[in-house]
Amino acid sequence: MITGAQVRAAKALIRWSGSDLADQAGVSLSSIRRIEAFDGVPDSASVKVLHAIQQTFEDAGVEFIGSLEEGPGVRLKLKK
Repeated sequence: MITGAQVRAAKALIRWSGSDLADQAGVSLSSIRRIEAFDGVPDSASVKVLHAIQQTFEDAGVEFIGSLEEGPGVRLKLKK
């Protein structure tokens, strides 16, 4: 499951605004803001919303790395 910190980092990595992410993921901007307010896994967000956000980022070339225990992060996928 992705974290709020990963959402903030992924947005910065690909230079998207909250509105950009909301539009691309089909999620409300207020949901994005609530998720970003958490460093860990947001308990107020549905799994469906978090999955939509993660899939949108992955489609844009973001890779989610690490784990909650090891320190989650993001990076750009290497192009083959």
